[in-house]
Amino acid sequence: MATSPTDALPPPLPPPLPPGVLDTPSAWLGPDMAAAPERWLVQLSPSQIAELERAATRFLDSGADIGDMGRDDFPLPGFAAHLAALQKILIAGIGFQLMRGLPVADYSPAMTATIFCGIGAHLGKARSQNAKGHLLGHVRDIGADLADRKVRIYQTARRQTFHTDSSDAVGLLCVHPAMEGGESLLVSSTTVYHEFRRRRPDLVPLLFEPIATDRRGEVPAGEKPYFEIPIFNWHEGYLSALYQRQYIDSAQKIPGAPPLSAAKIEALDLLDALTNDPRLNFAMRLEPGDMQFVHNHTLMHDRTAFRDGPAPQPRRHLLRLWLAIPGDRPLPAVYRQRYGTTTIGDRGGIITPHTKLTLAVDGE
Repeated sequence: MATSPTDALPPPLPPPLPPGVLDTPSAWLGPDMAAAPERWLVQLSPSQIAELERAATRFLDSGADIGDMGRDDFPLPGFAAHLAALQKILIAGIGFQLMRGLPVADYSPAMTATIFCGIGAHLGKARSQNAKGHLLGHVRDIGADLADRKVRIYQTARRQTFHTDSSDAVGLLCVHPAMEGGESLLVSSTTVYHEFRRRRPDLVPLLFEPIATDRRGEVPAGEKPYFEIPIFNWHEGYLSALYQRQYIDSAQKIPGAPPLSAAKIEALDLLDALTNDPRLNFAMRLEPGDMQFVHNHTLMHDRTAFRDGPAPQPRRHLLRLWLAIPGDRPLPAVYRQRYGTTTIGDRGGIITPHTKLTLAVDGE
């Protein structure tokens, strides 16, 4: 019998795996972080707040478009050094920081957004967070139904699962907390990997195989309605994670999506159990004016379910930035499916054929 070209191909190579336990500052345990807030909590000083307010007032008085803001448009002669250090903390340190004390109750929406975007401009380049091209996201419950595949979970009050966003880093600024719930949770994806490897080394290779993840209707030109990127990638000496279980599950309803094997479901269930293990993760409650920045490649984040109070009480409202950070790690070519490009400092975000970049300070 003649051999077909397919039969003649060599078997695919197994995915590259980390050589062992990784010694990195981002491989921390949640209880250790909870017990040492001095490692990640920064109280803004009156002089730092005044500097941010001066830069924002100057920018607003100029009449410039906040969507075009660069770091030179938001001069911070003193605070810029702190933000340069924060860049290093995100990409090579523990992977997150919470800055506290910004008096947002005293600001207009434009002032709050300008300060937040100005800080973001010093850390990196803002990326589109959805098909509408929003560079500044508004995280709040709009009563959306997740049964609609164009809805994303941040538009609801439901509990999220531990996940990563489609950018190098994500920033959140709390304008109003919820009446109940809405705590922020963090876990080290490297620590989760170490524990997974210790418990089930036989399942580890499955985490490095491509897996279909639902794009929720936000489909770039020429792409499928799902992307196929491994949860973990070992590339040029870096272990990076990209994960959202709800969207992996919803991808299974898309015609043509590769089905999940029983072994892969078992691996996903264990991964979820580990991210939710209080011996690995920890929680914090964001107060008005808190700004949290998190590195997506080394940490996963989550949010508990929440409940808003009755009107006229303010509803939970957070501003969000997705940032591409200069000097960040290299990413494998497979990330182009989601990030558009792997060019450091200019990658990530969601761009579809109808996307038009925009920035709304009051909402979406």
